[in-house]
Amino acid sequence: MLTRISKFLSLSRREKQLFLQAFILLGLMRVAILTIPFKWLTRSLDHAQNQRNLVILMSQEVEMASLVSLSINRAAKYTPWKSACLAQALTAQYMLRKRHIPGLFFLGLRKNKDVEQKMDAHAWSKCGDLMITGGKGHEGFTVISVFEWGRG
Repeated sequence: MLTRISKFLSLSRREKQLFLQAFILLGLMRVAILTIPFKWLTRSLDHAQNQRNLVILMSQEVEMASLVSLSINRAAKYTPWKSACLAQALTAQYMLRKRHIPGLFFLGLRKNKDVEQKMDAHAWSKCGDLMITGGKGHEGFTVISVFEWGRG
């Protein structure tokens, strides 16, 4: 417990703020996922025409997107609730949109090898070439839907 506190205290002020925002948003997104239809959760997003985010990010946008990614990944490890990939991707979308950084939100499916006729789902998010959330293992999923934010 003291190690966690000392780790938190060693973060910069900006990192502490982003961590706390991510922690709170992960909880809110978890509640939203359990109580609100998915269509409503994504109503502020546009369906992407393709899977490539052609927007070139400026260096300060890449830096902020990296900090948001790090904050969400850190916070997800310490939430007392399950902060799965969908909550993380929605949190990333919210945090980055507020900072006017465009990105893509992906949903994918794959066959579960252990259970016959069962599918696994996964969500991940990207800004340009930078993977924000859900990057581990996303390659094994077939993209079924792509949403974008922050364009135009």
